[in-house]
Order: sequence, then C-alpha cells, then structure tokens
Amino acid sequence: MKIIIFIRQAPEILYLNQRLPILLTLDKTAFILNPFSGYTLKEKQISRISGYIDRHVKNAEIIISENKGDASEITRRKIKEGIERIIAIGGDGTVNEIARVLVDTEIALGIIPTGSGNGLARHLRIPMRFEKAVDVINYCAIKKMDYGLINGKPFFCTTGIGFDAEVGHKFAKQNRCGFISYLKIILSGFRAYKPEKYTLIIDDQEIKRKAFLITLANASQWGNNACISPIASVEDGLLDICVLSPFPTFMAADIGVRLLTKKIERSRYMEIFRSDKILIKSSGKTTIHYDGEPGEITGNIEAKIIPQGLNIMVPDQTLSI
Repeated sequence: MKIIIFIRQAPEILYLNQRLPILLTLDKTAFILNPFSGYTLKEKQISRISGYIDRHVKNAEIIISENKGDASEITRRKIKEGIERIIAIGGDGTVNEIARVLVDTEIALGIIPTGSGNGLARHLRIPMRFEKAVDVINYCAIKKMDYGLINGKPFFCTTGIGFDAEVGHKFAKQNRCGFISYLKIILSGFRAYKPEKYTLIIDDQEIKRKAFLITLANASQWGNNACISPIASVEDGLLDICVLSPFPTFMAADIGVRLLTKKIERSRYMEIFRSDKILIKSSGKTTIHYDGEPGEITGNIEAKIIPQGLNIMVPDQTLSI
C-alpha cells in the first residue's frame, strides 16, 4: 500500500514524508483522504487509518489531499491510470468533489465518513465507525444512484437556499467544525433570519411561497440524522422539493424534533413536492449550498435529476436507497 500526499503545484506526486519523486504503479483501489474534513485528523489518526486499510484492503493506496479542489484533480488522474474504485475519506464536501468527476463512468465510489454531518453516508446506511465502514468497502454491493444538477453543478445529497444556505456559508468560515459548531450557528441565527418570497415552477405549475428555506433533496437528510425528507430515495428519479414556511419561534423545538425523528413531513409548516426538475425564479444573486458547500447563483435557479448516473458502494444489494 502507498501513502501519498498530493501537492497541486508539483509535477509528480510524492510519498508522504519523502522528497524524491517516484513513479506510481496502477492499483485497483484508491483512498482519497481529506484530513481537514469534520474534525481535523491528527498524524496519529491518519496512521491508524492507513494501518487498518493496509491490513484489510488489498492493492490499495491512500492519497492525502491538502487543498480544496485537490480531490477532484486526484480523481481525474486516477481515472487516467485505470482505477476501478475510489474511496472518499471525508464528509459530504469531499464526496461531492470526487463524485462529480465519477458521474457517468463505470468507476465505483465508496465512502468512509469522517465529516461533520455525513448526510449521504448516513442515508446509504454506511457505518459511522471507521473500521466498519472499511468492511463495507471489502464486502459491498454496487448500485446505481441518481444525482442532481443545479445550474449545471452536480450535487448528490442535498442543495438548498434560504436559512440552510446561510448556515452553510457561516459554517464554512468557522475554524472549528463538528455538530456543536453547526448547532451554535443555527441557534444564533434563526431568530434574525428574514424569510423570502419565491416563485417555483414545478411540472409547469407556478407556485408562490414565502419560505424559511427550500431544500432540494436527492437523499433524505442534511446530515447528523436531520431528515428533511424522510422518504427521499436516490434511485427513484425524483427530487424532493422541501419548502419550510416561516414558523413562530416557540415552534423551533418542535421543528427540530421532527427533523431528528423523521416526522418533518407531518408539520403544517412543511410542504414536499416531487418532480424530476424545478425552476426557481430570481433576478439577483442567491446564496446556495451544494452538499453543504457554500456557493452563489445569479439569476434563475434550475435543477434536475440525472437518474442512475453514479455507481455507489452500499452495505447490501437488497437495501432500498
């Protein structure tokens, strides 16, 4: 097994702690590790991860990314080298970086979740414990899952506008990651947030709503088991368009409990539409998130589902995902 640190500006990829460039041999499985995903991994933790993989996965290499965008570049290089499986060690952002390069190829994506929310991994029932997630890689089934495009940019778990996008932008600026930091941002910001009016075009019907947030869900949850659309499926060819209306402050706890107990669709403040595409009218800039990563869109927002566009490793072929 090789442990490699990816250096974007260098002409070669170097071994970790080694300064001499070397030629890489072709391996069937590559692990791309984001050490800054969720809780920053220390050198000892990286050593433990690599040691476990070395004992349990044959013909594997671990590539450590150092900067945003590295995972996509590494994936492109590995495709050219004939890789068969790529495993993302990180959170939903790392998964997005890798998966967006793998779409519409035959290469399978696996996930070892180490992020703050791990929404897609949780939806796919991939264990949160590292050792058990590695076991999934060894004994997995490979299924085809849908992915979404929003103004041409892929997403795999959820994308959204409104309050959750504002939270995503603030969270990205935090020095500390993790659920507690995320929760603090939510609690400090939801009272001050001003809901906006939106015009949605779904199945040729115009729908006007004032919304606290709008989430387009391919998978069922944002992460940390906060399920925005409990019956969402990544193999049904549909987006779940979740519109949460403004609610009184005293109902915030009820909304939170419903999210965590998979009952949010029963709230009178929640509407869920299902379609393979949606247009949200806008003439200005809209703050947005793609799988939790912040972004901005100018003008109309157009999203659609791409059926069965990504090969994904799951624990059991019989699972409905």
